[in-house]
Amino acid sequence: MIKTVLPLAACALLGSLSTGVAQDNKKPAPKTWPENALAKFKGNPTADHKAQIESNLPKATAEPKKDRKILCFWRCEGFIHTSIPFCNHAVEKIAETTEAYQVDLADDYSVFTDENLKQYDAIMFNNTTNLVPDEAQQKAILNFVNGGKGIIGVHAAADNFKKWEDGIAMIGGVFAGHPWTAGGTWAFKLDDPEHPLNAAFKGSGFWHKDEIYWYKPENFQGRERLRVLLSLDMSKPKNHEPLKNKKFEEQVAARGELDIPVSWIREIGEGRLFFTNLGHNDLTFANQTVLQHLIDGMQYAMGDIEADAVPSNGLKIEPALAPEEAPKKK
Repeated sequence: MIKTVLPLAACALLGSLSTGVAQDNKKPAPKTWPENALAKFKGNPTADHKAQIESNLPKATAEPKKDRKILCFWRCEGFIHTSIPFCNHAVEKIAETTEAYQVDLADDYSVFTDENLKQYDAIMFNNTTNLVPDEAQQKAILNFVNGGKGIIGVHAAADNFKKWEDGIAMIGGVFAGHPWTAGGTWAFKLDDPEHPLNAAFKGSGFWHKDEIYWYKPENFQGRERLRVLLSLDMSKPKNHEPLKNKKFEEQVAARGELDIPVSWIREIGEGRLFFTNLGHNDLTFANQTVLQHLIDGMQYAMGDIEADAVPSNGLKIEPALAPEEAPKKK
């Protein structure tokens, strides 16, 4: 399959400061996005990492209704996740092995025009942070999804659009912190065990090591607008341990009953959103179950998997809880 990759913007080298008192007093020029990215990724994923990803690739659940193409956008204006190139590699390899889609990788806002976006079936925001598309670019993104195309959000896609309320609503919410840190292994429940986008989990809740967000209550779209697929299993004491930290006391009190959605879908105009908060840790993208959940969500967003997106609020569905304890390491 032909795969087009849009290259990383040329890396501008910082000039050496001349000696002298006047120069010594100047602050160093801010690093550019390409420089920051190169420094953060440091040659990762390695050949071994790539082999791990490639040995755990999922299969496409649905036959594409037509040739499909995804724009995978991975720029950051805030925190840069080291997992970004791991996800990029997984998405490229899934495209090659399943032929469910083609993929372009991009990190320049200039791709967000009505004319350019015509060629794509979905935009994936891969761990992007603090994105600031201008008004024309915002309009192009909303025209794209409202017109029948798909949006796919991975992890920090929900740490974006801080001054663009329609962008926050499009993803479903915005980052308010991550009490459940990347080093912990947390319990997850299936809110809808029979939903086709949860098929990867085979009807059972699970434990997984990753960083999980909660979202600002004032603009989180909630179960009134989202069909929640996965959430933290708050029946497990382990998931309550981080909240004993005093810095979370006010937030816990303000939120009342704790409900921490992790993956969800929604319809936006004629289009579709799939978002999952999984994907902070690098080797989440070498987890075959997570990758199957991801491609199923991608195929939903592109229009190749039909799935019920009726909001969760009011639905009477028995969730599938996680086992009482995380599996012992072998």
